[in-house]
Amino acid sequence: MPELSPRRRMLVLAICCMSLLIVSLDTTALNVGLPSMQRELHASTAGLQWTIDAYTLVLASLLMLAGSTGDRVGRKKVFMTGLVVFSVGSLLCSLAPNLDSLIAFRMVQAVGGSMLNPVAMSIITNTFTDPRERARAIGVWGAVVGISMAAGPLVGGLLVESVGWRAIFWVNIPVGLAAVLLTLRFVPESRAPKARRPDPVGQVLVIALFGSLTYAIIEAPTAGTGTVLPFAAVALAALLGLLWYEPRRDEPLIDLRFFRSAPFSGATVTAISAFASLGGFLFLSTLYLQNVRGLDALHAGLWMLPMAVPMFLCAPLAGRLVGSRGPRLPLVIAGIAMTASAVLFAAFEAETSDTTLFLGYVLFGIGFGFVNAPITNTAVSGMPRTQAGVAAAVASTSRQLGQTLGVAVIGAVLASGVGSSSYAGRFVSAARPGWWILAGCGLAVLVLGAVTNGRWARATAERAAQRLESPEIRAAAGTAERV
Repeated sequence: MPELSPRRRMLVLAICCMSLLIVSLDTTALNVGLPSMQRELHASTAGLQWTIDAYTLVLASLLMLAGSTGDRVGRKKVFMTGLVVFSVGSLLCSLAPNLDSLIAFRMVQAVGGSMLNPVAMSIITNTFTDPRERARAIGVWGAVVGISMAAGPLVGGLLVESVGWRAIFWVNIPVGLAAVLLTLRFVPESRAPKARRPDPVGQVLVIALFGSLTYAIIEAPTAGTGTVLPFAAVALAALLGLLWYEPRRDEPLIDLRFFRSAPFSGATVTAISAFASLGGFLFLSTLYLQNVRGLDALHAGLWMLPMAVPMFLCAPLAGRLVGSRGPRLPLVIAGIAMTASAVLFAAFEAETSDTTLFLGYVLFGIGFGFVNAPITNTAVSGMPRTQAGVAAAVASTSRQLGQTLGVAVIGAVLASGVGSSSYAGRFVSAARPGWWILAGCGLAVLVLGAVTNGRWARATAERAAQRLESPEIRAAAGTAERV
């Protein structure tokens, strides 16, 4: 990639952040529109789960494939393709005549979305070659996530109340088209010197694992055992297939040797736990505020600001703490705050009082604000530079998988608890087991943050890095040491 002027580099960063904004804003804003969709499309709780999970599931399945494809055929080409597919998917979602069509079009959106974030991060990494500039650019990238989290519920509420839930998807279209034109004009093409080879068998196994597991969880409360068990069996078979097949490839889709690093394994489970909490928290909060309290979409969005604002403010603070003190402290803070928030709902029915509801939202916002920055840092900690991108891609996949499982599990628990009873009358008691599950997720963040970031953990990362280095690199390092 040619050296770009400072102004051109900032323009490339802005274009990449546009893609991140529409993808992140779409997810957070859509949660506020769920009750409106439920009424217009006559959707069940499981149907609402699929409107969220159809997107995050496809995204989780394709992130690593999209990243490696961009390295191989050209990042600019893949990025522009993703923008076009995401915009077309958004248009189709806005025109969906029924729930099944909406779910299918959300999957089209996700195919495009999978080509945006990992490829945009690769473009940023290759555009900003100076380490300090790159760190600042990634900091801006992280701030955009915070902005989308803070603005999503409010923007979604305004759109749903003034126009309708379909307007949430309309916003993506002009932004996506503008990003396509700007990318065509200003973003240079780049490729990896040596791209990873495709792993079609591994990709199919990942899709089978994620898809069948999610289906089994979501449909368990309503479908019979005979319907769910085959999907659970497929998930188990796909997992065993990955464990058997991937170590036998020279360039696997998922290099299982990564998991010998305690920081990497801890970051992966932390990402799943934290984003499962986010998915479940937003799902329960949205349904409670609108279907139980009877708030309109705008006021429900305003009620989520006590969660979104601390999330936005704590994210950069977490980044600075990671730089100065390492990832352990922000992860411990995150785990404590997220656990306390969930326990407030599970044990003290925080929904029933404005004061405790406000406090529960603030605590969760603080916790999630601190958790995101350390995840990528911990995942790539001690990894060879040649493998850092793959490690970061696995962390991103873990985030999406966590959000998928959070909505699936918490929605299934809620559907089982409500049953055929009055939705409003049974919601608080039916949601209590779900809140305890979210408390367990917060506790996992706390324990893993404390345990997988010490001296012992760093030693396992160093040993894993030595195993991951190619023989050529190790030989070159040995020659340099002898010289």
